[in-house]
Amino acid sequence: MNQDVVILFALFAFVFLFLLWGRWRYDLIAFVALIAAVIFGVVKTDAAFAGFGHPAVVVIALVLIVSRGLLNSGAIDMLTRVVLDSNRKLGMHIAMIGGVGAALSAVMNNVAALALLMPVDMEAAKKAKRSPATTLMPLSFATILGGLVTLIGTPPNIIIAAFREQSLGEAYSMFDFAPVGLACATVGIAFIALGGWRLIPRAVRERNPGQDLFELEGYVAEIEVPENSTAIGQLVADLDQIADDNDVVILGLVRRGNRLPGQARRTEIRKGDILVVEASPESIDKLVGALKLKYVGQEKHVSAASGGMSLIEVVVPGDARIAGRSALSLRLLSRQGVTLLGVSRQGKNFRERVRKLDILAGDILLLLGPNECIAEVTNWLGCLPLAERGLQVIQYQKATLSAGIFAGAIALASFGWLYLPVALACVVVLYVLLDIIPLRDIYDMIEWPVIILLGSLIPLGTALEASGGTALIAQAIVNWTAAYSPIVVLTTLMIVTMTLSDVLNNTATTVIAAPIAVDIAGQLGVSPDPFLMAVAVAASCAFLTPIGHKNNTLILGPGGYSFGDYWRMGLPLEILVVAVAVPAILYFWPL
Repeated sequence: MNQDVVILFALFAFVFLFLLWGRWRYDLIAFVALIAAVIFGVVKTDAAFAGFGHPAVVVIALVLIVSRGLLNSGAIDMLTRVVLDSNRKLGMHIAMIGGVGAALSAVMNNVAALALLMPVDMEAAKKAKRSPATTLMPLSFATILGGLVTLIGTPPNIIIAAFREQSLGEAYSMFDFAPVGLACATVGIAFIALGGWRLIPRAVRERNPGQDLFELEGYVAEIEVPENSTAIGQLVADLDQIADDNDVVILGLVRRGNRLPGQARRTEIRKGDILVVEASPESIDKLVGALKLKYVGQEKHVSAASGGMSLIEVVVPGDARIAGRSALSLRLLSRQGVTLLGVSRQGKNFRERVRKLDILAGDILLLLGPNECIAEVTNWLGCLPLAERGLQVIQYQKATLSAGIFAGAIALASFGWLYLPVALACVVVLYVLLDIIPLRDIYDMIEWPVIILLGSLIPLGTALEASGGTALIAQAIVNWTAAYSPIVVLTTLMIVTMTLSDVLNNTATTVIAAPIAVDIAGQLGVSPDPFLMAVAVAASCAFLTPIGHKNNTLILGPGGYSFGDYWRMGLPLEILVVAVAVPAILYFWPL
């Protein structure tokens, strides 16, 4: 084993360990590893940033922009409103919304598909008086499965196609993934709808049935006591009755920036004190009115119902600007004029001040701000609103046009008449010219952490392959399965890749596993296509944890799930995917 291989293995070990630790953002970890590789000389200087111009990176960025264009035009929204009906029985509802989610994920980014359908599903659950936890996890898994069907459905497929072009001279086309992906998606969604959803723990499925879906466990929020408040002069304990009347729990008192200890209930309330409460958004606003309080950070109290201000609930994805940071460190109020009023994290009460609390992926935030900027600030934070889109921002008159442009580009790319990145770039240009996508917002539509991650890991993966590192890993897998047929080796690679994807980013897993797949095929003397397809399917199917796929992270807070809730339905689903995918791969992509 040469020195370069040792250094690269050490760097990848660093990436794995820090991704598992979760303390740092994955894009920062990958970029640090890349710079270290350049310093140690295992990645040449002129190749250090070549990954950012890689076709896979370009396609992923363009797909995200096109997805937003389809949303802005109302093309997708019209489809969901026609197909979905909240009055259906539960199993049929899961099958329908899962099928729609899978279909959307095949033609747009699967995270965007979930972001569109999650408010629809939550509203359906609200009308049916059931917990959103019953349907959000099936919806998340269905959108992941739908991404398997086409080249642009999920980043692993894009990476695999680009790697095949680099290694074998020809990339996969738009629908080369369809035979295997469609089989896995069909069987997977059928399993979920016919009873897989029952594997979600009953205690989770029955949590808060019939209540407002955004009140999973309430928010921990802070409310200021102004000079005209009727609470001044009273003890905290004296407010119990009025708090109970408004369905509010008073958790404590903050004075001069410090949260008072347990005896705060016997403390007399003064001007400038801050009450720490737990309640729903509506209950918080009622208490503010009843005691003449005001929201922290506001010059004067303005009720959310007054027209000038809006309360909005948003969920935090893993790559949001605010993830891992606090509202104070972002200077959310001073820069954007928006107050972080409360945080909901599976019912946990926070000892920290809300504005100083480090926000985690899956949290639900309650924001208060002016009507004219609250939506823009939500996008700036990288969060997703937990409410149906307002009709005023949807350009329904352009729905058919936007869908037609996209379909035409896909057809040109599928028949090989236009290079896929160029076709998607043409769609973006036309969307901008037709004002379907505002030019000023175009860069905000790209998930830059994913771009940094992929652009950083591609040179590392190339260096590992060139140094012989991937060949060593491939040889080890072949040696472990030497007594068995190539089918067993294929299945083993798929299981290993799927396991890695459950705890690491699926993009990172694909970058590392793709060259290993080709090396294994070379050592066995068989076609590399079935092994590449196995990696594509396995890297996308991360169902065991909330960190394996962004969709699973997005539903963590709104569904009120815990880390250990996912594997109960996810493990049987992963086993089923392997059982379906291996025969399908061998049939459509023979060894």
